[in-house]
Amino acid sequence: MKLNERSVAHYATCDSPTDHAGFLRKRVERHHHHGHHGTSYQRRWFVLKGNLLFYFEERESREPVGLVVLEGCTVELCEAAEEFAFAIRFDDAGAKAYVLVADGQAAMEAWVKALSRASFDYMRLVVRELEKQLEEACTNLAACRKSPRRSSSGRKRHLSNPALPPVQEKPHVLENGYSTWGSGPDRDGGHTKPPPLPPRRRSATGSSVPALQESPVSPETACFAKLHHWYGQEIAVLRQEWQERQKRGHP
Repeated sequence: MKLNERSVAHYATCDSPTDHAGFLRKRVERHHHHGHHGTSYQRRWFVLKGNLLFYFEERESREPVGLVVLEGCTVELCEAAEEFAFAIRFDDAGAKAYVLVADGQAAMEAWVKALSRASFDYMRLVVRELEKQLEEACTNLAACRKSPRRSSSGRKRHLSNPALPPVQEKPHVLENGYSTWGSGPDRDGGHTKPPPLPPRRRSATGSSVPALQESPVSPETACFAKLHHWYGQEIAVLRQEWQERQKRGHP
């Protein structure tokens, strides 16, 4: 592969985004002779841009002293005397291998992760996986659009069976001023029946007045209509007792 040296040097130092950067110690192994130290370690400033790994003598250097094209290679941890060491090895038998040493565990893991994702081969795998997921999503969406929608309206469900009465979509207003969602037309006249009268009890004055039902906090009075009806009974009882006292001449 032929690279324009001036263009590469400009790309290394321009304001284009950097994928990863930091100091590493570097040495080169030749012919994949593991354990053979071809060169001594050199501390260099590394900059990763895309699939190009540049290294400089110092962080402030204006031109790189070397370049590694991260194609046809693998990034792996390696056994070395130095801690936090990893290597870039190429598939070609005569290619050089770069042994790099980070300053710590976190830095080593970050470099291995960044370098492993830098090649176009990795990007192709990612694109294929995303295309597969997109195709599956489009297939599922098309299947959902073709399948009949389940209606939440009871009225539509009853259209398939004319014998069933339609489910009300609005509450019926009853004679006592409140409404319930569970009320519907009865089978006899097709009109809503008024709520049943509460049981009657004997008051202290001897009159027969409606007795109060159970407390609205009970499980049987969970809806607003029952609460409204329960609290209305107390007013009705007091009003009836007052009317009976008025009839007997007792204010």
